Amino acid sequence: MKHIVVLTGAGMSAESGLKTFREAGGLWEGYDVTKVASPEGFIDNPKLVLDFYNQRRRQLLEVNPNSAHFDLAQLEKEYKVSIITQNIDDLHERAGSNCVIHLHGELLKIRSTFDETDVQSWKTDLLLGDTCKKGYQLRPHIVWFGEPVPMIENAINVCKTADVLAIIGTSMQVYPAASLIHYVPVNIPIYYIDPNPALESKNNLKVISESATIGVRKLIELLKN
Repeated sequence: MKHIVVLTGAGMSAESGLKTFREAGGLWEGYDVTKVASPEGFIDNPKLVLDFYNQRRRQLLEVNPNSAHFDLAQLEKEYKVSIITQNIDDLHERAGSNCVIHLHGELLKIRSTFDETDVQSWKTDLLLGDTCKKGYQLRPHIVWFGEPVPMIENAINVCKTADVLAIIGTSMQVYPAASLIHYVPVNIPIYYIDPNPALESKNNLKVISESATIGVRKLIELLKN
């Protein structure tokens, strides 16, 4: 089976009703990202940070995967599919995708501030005073700015085995995720789906200037042909 590696960004989930991560001016839904998505922000105002992710978590539980999520999951019937996502939602999994690497963490998980390997599922609000078994405050299981990206090596190794790379709904501006395009085998087909693409079609790279739901349908047709 051909191995299709898919790199997804915020545009993948936008049509489900989740806003893109970073808007103009370094804001995330009106919040300064340095205050809600950095270790320093958490130290300065942990309640603000917890409240922010509580709102995101509640919102996530109210939305559903869109057709692009389901279409990617259906590809597993004919291909080996590995999804590397910059998104912190679980919409790929809910749509049925079985191999998903979360580069930036997962909103429906939390971890101990003392032991980063102490991770657990969490679907309700996380409050100051919620602690791990050793008595340390729990925090969102999110990779904040300035923190290492523990899953990047796994993602690189997956990219090295790709027969096809599809990039969906990402600006290709956030590193190290944006660097993954350089780890796929030379000259394999690369498809880039985004309504405002940051790259241009050339050689083995084909740009599909569409939203995720329309673009993934076009991708599937191209794969069939």
